[in-house]
Amino acid sequence: MSAISASEKVDGFTRKSMRKAQKQRKSQGSSQYRTQSAPVELSPLPQLKDAPSTEQQELFTQKLQQCCMLFDFMDSVTDLKSKEIKRATLNELVDYVSTNRGVLVETTYPEITTMICTNIFRTLPPSDNPDFDPEEDEPTLEASWPHVQLVYEFLLRFLENPDFQPSIAKRHIDQKFVLQLLELFDSEDPRERDFLKTILHRIYGKFLGLRAFIRKQINNIFLRFIYETEHFNGVAELLEILGSIINGFALPLKAEHKQFLMKVLIPLHTAKALALFHAQLAYCVVQFLEKDPTLTEPVIRGLLKFWPKTCSQKEVMFLGEIEEILDVIEPTQFKKIQEPLFKQISKCVANPHFQVAERALYFWNNEYILSLIEENIDKVLPIMFGSLYRISKEHWNPTIVALVYNVLKTLMEMNCTLFDELTSSYKADRQREKKKEQERDELWKKLDELRLSSSALVQNNSHGLPGVQNNNNNNNNSNNNDTQDKSAEAAAVTSENKDPDDSVAANESSPCAK
Repeated sequence: MSAISASEKVDGFTRKSMRKAQKQRKSQGSSQYRTQSAPVELSPLPQLKDAPSTEQQELFTQKLQQCCMLFDFMDSVTDLKSKEIKRATLNELVDYVSTNRGVLVETTYPEITTMICTNIFRTLPPSDNPDFDPEEDEPTLEASWPHVQLVYEFLLRFLENPDFQPSIAKRHIDQKFVLQLLELFDSEDPRERDFLKTILHRIYGKFLGLRAFIRKQINNIFLRFIYETEHFNGVAELLEILGSIINGFALPLKAEHKQFLMKVLIPLHTAKALALFHAQLAYCVVQFLEKDPTLTEPVIRGLLKFWPKTCSQKEVMFLGEIEEILDVIEPTQFKKIQEPLFKQISKCVANPHFQVAERALYFWNNEYILSLIEENIDKVLPIMFGSLYRISKEHWNPTIVALVYNVLKTLMEMNCTLFDELTSSYKADRQREKKKEQERDELWKKLDELRLSSSALVQNNSHGLPGVQNNNNNNNNSNNNDTQDKSAEAAAVTSENKDPDDSVAANESSPCAK
């Protein structure tokens, strides 16, 4: 591994881009190849079209067995001849099944499924890039695709052949087969997922006994994706299959199907990688609502519950899906959800991100939504008016301001009287708010003045304390002098009343008198 330079250590972006470039230069690993004890060189078999009709079935079986041999596509040099023989044989098998009738006899079913399982079913390797982002990074392509593609093509032609008999095939194409097929949907190679999507749809149509199992397993994959792994490459393809499955649901809808909508499809909107499959997800949701309009209210409330708070890109997607739902909503259902829905639309219109605000304002370009709003203008206009009026004065983006003016004009034309009432009440509310704000500012100013005056008073008191102490001392001294004078006077009076001898004796014994 090459040493990292000082500039690369500082610049993390440079280092990341270099790592990506190195990964792109690496040869793609084959997840299909499994090491065998000894490589066997294939030898070409006679062409099926040249063989006598009595020998064609035996030759067909031999060719199927020959195609069970696997090769290492990591090494582009070894086994070139055998790889080419297998590729040519697979091509021949695809043509043979597609153009000939009567080739699918009961004895060939196990050989066909064995060849298919050997070539396509394998454990998918971990991604070369742990931080793989499907929107930015190139996927890891299957190295053995030249063979795997032809095997998928053969499986598709096998299922679509007019002689195909599900009653015989169900012994081999069973729940285990379907489960392994569903696991392959996690492949990074979009070409493989595209084949798998078509094949699984054919199996769903041909095998009635597997339908409930397929739906249940797709349900499990989605739940694991939502609540555990947050990673599965084939979500879009599985949703595309579900779109056509939902379209064929019989009415009234089963409780199982309604539960799938509310417990699986709606929570799928919380996924981080929603952008990769949102179109297919929205289609499935709309299909449900076209089947059963009474599901509209719980669906919209579910979307409002999971409405993104910090991702503007997801908000734009949610708004697009809401518009698709409103395109098929019935007026009676609209009345049930208009209040919570337009409260959210009002927030989106006031969003500082101009794409979110723009997408919300585009609702007023939809004729059917406009007719629904006009029928319920007395409910919708009071909810929307405050945000629209404020944005028309304050939004930073001139395009948004222009769109808001058009919306306000449209709403005014729908109900001019109500519009005028809301305008006057809005202005009155604004005046009251301004007055309260002024009163609040004045109150804070008074509080500041009180704080300043009290702090000044405290400072003055702290400077005046020594003077107070001096005054107290002076007062104490004067009190002491007064008491001494009074005691002297009392002594003089008593001395006058006593004998001279007693007074002399008293003077001699008292030090204070001396």
